[in-house]
Amino acid sequence: MPLLESPFAQLDLIRQPEQHNDPLQAFDAADEYLLNHLAEQQLPAASRVLVLNDSFGALAASLQGHMQVTSSGDSFLAAQGLEKNLIRNGKGFDAVPFIPASQTPAGPFDCVLIRVPKTLALLEEQLIRLQGHLAPGAQVVAGAMIKHLPRAAGELLERYIGPMQASLAVKKARLLIATVQDRPVAVSPYPTRYTLDAPAIELLNHANVFCRENLDIGTRAFLPHLPKNLGNARVADLGCGNGVLAIASALQNPDAQYTLVDESYMAVQSAAANWQAALGERDVVVRAADGLAGQAADSLEVVLCNPPFHQQQVVGDFLAWRMFQQAREALVVGGALYIVGNRHLGYHTKLARLFRGVEHVATTPKFVILKARK
Repeated sequence: MPLLESPFAQLDLIRQPEQHNDPLQAFDAADEYLLNHLAEQQLPAASRVLVLNDSFGALAASLQGHMQVTSSGDSFLAAQGLEKNLIRNGKGFDAVPFIPASQTPAGPFDCVLIRVPKTLALLEEQLIRLQGHLAPGAQVVAGAMIKHLPRAAGELLERYIGPMQASLAVKKARLLIATVQDRPVAVSPYPTRYTLDAPAIELLNHANVFCRENLDIGTRAFLPHLPKNLGNARVADLGCGNGVLAIASALQNPDAQYTLVDESYMAVQSAAANWQAALGERDVVVRAADGLAGQAADSLEVVLCNPPFHQQQVVGDFLAWRMFQQAREALVVGGALYIVGNRHLGYHTKLARLFRGVEHVATTPKFVILKARK
């Protein structure tokens, strides 16, 4: 894989989760552009720099040792990537502090470098949280590949930070450079909420939660077919989002024990709040994680999953396949993975390679609900 070369460092970087012969690299031209731009600013070594949404640590690891760097984002895998890439390049795993997006980094910061996230609500929330945390004369610079850079990203910078200028394109990447100017104090529109009829619950959703405004249609198809009569089974909601699958299941299975995991810190934050609102102090484990990678083998009877079909802007079934493998490892013999998926994705065939029995629980014109038994 090519090295990331910048005025600050030459780094050997890997993506997360690691994939044998991964065809994708852990940085792109937008990372290079941001680093080259920052080098031209000639900031003093004591400058405090905040890096937002650094995919796998390319920006923060490059700047470590040159400035006081803090990294923040909503991806557990990105945080894990930062740690691994720091170690890979001869630095301490904790050389750059990482602040989950569920918390607010404490300034003042002299410069903020932003990788524009796929979900613009996350960018909006992050810009609002910068209020009161920018030093006088600070610069806020957002970068992305042009094909992933919507006009609305610049409009958000104008609204919350100050006048914005778009750079020339370099290697199909562009920067949005905002100069800090006094703006009226903004009140965040997040989290948002919506209600369900069955089960009758209200769901809170922080800015980066998938389908933040309403229930996604895959989950809607899945809910009527969740397993019943689970007794005291140990159940995991894998890729839990706002927790709706686990909460609906728990309401039907009062003695079952639940673990909710997601790689989004804001999803986990939302799921924990929603669980408490619906189920009070009932015991639960809610954690940000690389799926079930940290789950003990043979420790679950049931796994519920609405698998993702993309990682950031990269579309594919690698993450789903990996989640199926993790579920198989964590399930006891005779345990079952229940999933919902688009019919055209062919999950039945994939699951049959891992599990001894796969059956159709239900189908709709667009979705299939499958049960795979270990």
